Amino acid sequence: MPRGVALAWGVAVNPQRGPKRELSIERIVDAAIEIADAEGLPAVSMSRVAASLGFTTMSLYRYVTSKDDLILLMQEDAVEPPVPDESIERGWRDGVTAWVLAMRAAYREHPWLVDIPISGAPITPNSLLIVDWFLREVRSLPLSDGEKMSALLLLTSYGRATSAQERDLGAAAAAAADPADISGTSFFEALAELVTSERFPHLSPLFAAGGYVVPPGTDPGDTDEDFEFGLQRILDGIEYHVGRVGTGETPAAPGELPPALDLPRDREVREAAKARREAEKALREAQKREREAIKHALEREKVARERAERGK
Repeated sequence: MPRGVALAWGVAVNPQRGPKRELSIERIVDAAIEIADAEGLPAVSMSRVAASLGFTTMSLYRYVTSKDDLILLMQEDAVEPPVPDESIERGWRDGVTAWVLAMRAAYREHPWLVDIPISGAPITPNSLLIVDWFLREVRSLPLSDGEKMSALLLLTSYGRATSAQERDLGAAAAAAADPADISGTSFFEALAELVTSERFPHLSPLFAAGGYVVPPGTDPGDTDEDFEFGLQRILDGIEYHVGRVGTGETPAAPGELPPALDLPRDREVREAAKARREAEKALREAQKREREAIKHALEREKVARERAERGK
């Protein structure tokens, strides 16, 4: 296994005794995180970390053989998940919400995490604990292993993307001479004359009502409400899919995209696609009514049998 991963697991060969006032991997990683928290990931270098500890750069290489390994260890330390006690009982939505919020908290505490490229599947201890915790929260759902992992990927991608957006908006607001430049209110009057109903028929009503810009006095970097809305809609989607699985409906094959995404920009094709979608919706509604009718018929039959039994 790569040395950085072996270091994370604690199975790497220990270095020979270092210089006087010996270094340790833990001290090196802590120093690197402190620099990244204060100045961002680009500020981290082997020489900068060594200088902050009062050692030469070569001293660090006795413990961490490359900057890539150092960043991996920084990430591993920064994402240590606060896995809840096994005795906690809650519904899967509450459990997954707590899981996502824990990931978001790590991104907020260490904003540089979103700058580390994704290089493969999780293979370090803390990253696997994150996966294990998620699987614990969805263990009761009637989903395949692949579907559970796809849900995890969806939610981690959402958490990472929204955290990067929040970090960038916060940094822009902090650097701006006027916060209204970030919220858009500084340019609202000028844009209002340009965003006409002829050119933007769907945007212009929202723009005129003031719904396009952040309300005055609101922190442009505060994205909690938007984050919560998106998270709940993702959970709604998973819940809907679980419901379909539970009723025996056949979901679309994994990776199968709606045909409409690949249709040419032709009016007749668009109209046909719209008619198809309406027909599919009508079919789903009819199937739902059929299931309800069957359920009611079975209930009536049960009542009839009970009455017949009482009449004997």
